[in-house]
Formats: sequence, structure tokens, C-alpha cells
Amino acid sequence: MAGRNGRTVRDLRRANRAVVLQRLYFDGPLSRFELGPVTGLSSGSISNVVADLVADGLVEEAGSVDSDGGRPRTLLRVAPGAGHMIGVDVGETRVRVELFDLTLTELARAERPLEQQRYEVEVIVGHIRDGVAEVLADAGIAPEQLLGVGIGVPGIVEHTTDRGAVVHGQTIGWDAVPLEALLRSTSQLPDGVRYFIDNGAKTLGQAEMWFGAGRGARNAIVVLFGSGVGACLVTPEVEHGRAVEWGHLTVRVRGRRCRCGALGCLEAYAGAESLLDRWREAGGRPAEGADEETALAAMLAAAYPSGGPEADPVALGVLEETAEYLGAGLSDLINLFQPERILVGGWAGLQLGARFLPAVRRHAASYALRHPAEKVTIELGRLGPDAVTVGAAILPLADFFARGGRRLEPVAEGPVPVWRAALEERGH
Repeated sequence: MAGRNGRTVRDLRRANRAVVLQRLYFDGPLSRFELGPVTGLSSGSISNVVADLVADGLVEEAGSVDSDGGRPRTLLRVAPGAGHMIGVDVGETRVRVELFDLTLTELARAERPLEQQRYEVEVIVGHIRDGVAEVLADAGIAPEQLLGVGIGVPGIVEHTTDRGAVVHGQTIGWDAVPLEALLRSTSQLPDGVRYFIDNGAKTLGQAEMWFGAGRGARNAIVVLFGSGVGACLVTPEVEHGRAVEWGHLTVRVRGRRCRCGALGCLEAYAGAESLLDRWREAGGRPAEGADEETALAAMLAAAYPSGGPEADPVALGVLEETAEYLGAGLSDLINLFQPERILVGGWAGLQLGARFLPAVRRHAASYALRHPAEKVTIELGRLGPDAVTVGAAILPLADFFARGGRRLEPVAEGPVPVWRAALEERGH
């Protein structure tokens, strides 16, 4: 039966379960008495919802606390083993796969290095498929126990009704790649286990907003600084974040050629790949054959030596120029979106860290309008190199919460499943 606003009793029950689960997840353990004020539900509704969640194995007791003059109150928490998620980071130097329990405690991980940033579609699909199988086997978790597999990828992700998630990754040579269909065709996961595929900057932003330096902010921008650069915008209107192709904002007319093919993109000056290229062109000597992470660490050591040797003026000069480009790029985000916080993450951002950030802040303030610049803070993210995989795992977790903790039932397939149609279109 539907009410005046069109919501059914089933919808109301799902919403009540969702709000209780989320408050226990973020603020728990809590007693039934404490759940009332933070959820806005009546004591009767709390009792019914909690009983329902306990019966489903999603909530469990977590000790007790004394009450004022009465019996001790039982504390409740989300049961860690009630569900599992996998997060995947298709990064610049490796594919990282991590298995988490419902409270995002890591249970197993697998990593597959990428040789010289080779993004062959079949190779990436194989790394994800094998990594998922490996972490499930290591932890002894059956595929049926998964709530879903979240995947952060470079590029623009288009969610289509006929082809599933399609990735447009111009900088890595992916042109409308039906990644979801390719994974489904080779994976041994049950059809009821969904793939949640989105931009890596967005999954990084999701993680920082839920558990990191973004908690409590209403308007924030999370920047991913790796081989390239990207960003995620979070506002009250875009609660779960929106990836923005910040790295392809033009910072110099007729400037350096970017990986995307255009001239003068921010990424052509501020991404780790271009930063190392500029060091080499200026006379620097990155170690031959070293991966980007190792080469950037060597550049930082040369520019900011500890102890006896003097700073390498070439490395220092390139880094200082890069800080100005990044600051100018951040000023555009400040002027356009007026965020409370800007958080810098990604493996390169974390490597450059506190040494680099003061200069970036100065340049951002000098290029931005004074009023919004005075209201923003620019800080490093807090979740470290695993932030993208954590954020990717949050994608199925958020969907699970939205459904009130109900598992997705397998849907009977029509004549031609979506993923199979996408593969036939691709010629597989």
C-alpha cells in the first residue's frame, strides 16, 4: 500500500533500516536509547528495526554501558562478518585488489604490476579477474558472500542500460571499453554479485569523505595526483561526488602536449609523468628503467636532500615550477566551486607531501579570488595509498546501505544479457 507521497510500507521499512545501519556504522556502538535521537525514529520503530537487523545477522551486541539509575544499556554495532566487498584500483603502476569485511577491515590483498604503464584491456581484465579470485581464496570467502566489486579506473565512466559500465580513457588508449561486460564474461562470480565501476578520483574522494580528512565538510574537492591528475567534487547537491577532468584544464596556451593529445593541459605540467619528463629535459638524470614511484622519490631526494649533499637546483627548480602550476590549477577549482576543503591524495601527492604543500597553498592563494581563498583549507588526504581501493569498496557498501541491508537478489536474464550484448557489439 502506498502513502500520499507514493512510498510503500516496504519503502519505509527499508529507509528505517538504512538510517539505523548507517548511524551504527559511523557513530556506533550505540544503545537503542541513543539511536532514537540520532535517527529521528520512535522507540517502537527502533526496537522493531534493531530486532529485524539482529535477526538478519547485520547487527550484534557490543557490550553494555551503565544508565542513570536503571539497568545497563546494551550497545549495538554492525557485525563485521555480515558481508564482504572487494575494492580494485586500476592505477598507473599496478592493479591493486583488496578484500574487506563489512567494517572495511582489510582481509586480503593482491597486486599486479603494470609494465611501463601498459593498459591493454585484456591484461587489465585478467589482472582484476585473477586478483579477485586470489583474495577470495586467501581469505576463504565464497564469492556468494560478496556484496559487490568496486573498481576505480582512469577516465570517464558512462553507465549505460544496454552495455553496462563503459570506460572512455583517452589518456590510456581506451575508447568506449565495455569493462563491465568484459569482466562479467570472464569472471566466475555469480550473476547476483554486481560490479560498481567509477572514476578513480571519485572513489578516492568517496573514501576521504567517509573516513578521511573530508569528514564533516559539506563542500570539498579531493585531488588525485599521480601519473596524471584528477579531482572529485563533493557538494550537498552532489552528495556522492562527481569526477571532474581537472587534469585537462588548459593552463598554458600552445603549451606542452598532454597525453590526451591537447596542448597546455595541467596534466602536461603537474602529473608525475610530465614532471619527470621535464626534469629529464632540463638535464636531470632519473634512474634508467625505474618505475615512476621510484624515479619521483629519487627526484625528491635530490631536491630536498637530508644531511650533507646540496640540493640539486634542476630538480628543485622543476618542483617549484610544478607547485606553481598546481596552485594555479587549484585556484580555478576555488574560484569555480568555493569549497571548504581541498584534499590532495594519490601516490605522487603523498610522496611530495608536506614539503610541497606550503608552496602549492601560496600559489593557490595568489591566483584565486581573495574571498573564497580565505575560506578554503588545502591539506593532504589521510588514508594513504590504499584510499582508491577503500573508496572503490565503498561503492557496493553504499548501495547495500541504500537497500536497507538487503542483499541484491539475482535477476532472471532476458533473452540477451546486457554484458553479452555489449561483447557481441565489440566483436568478441
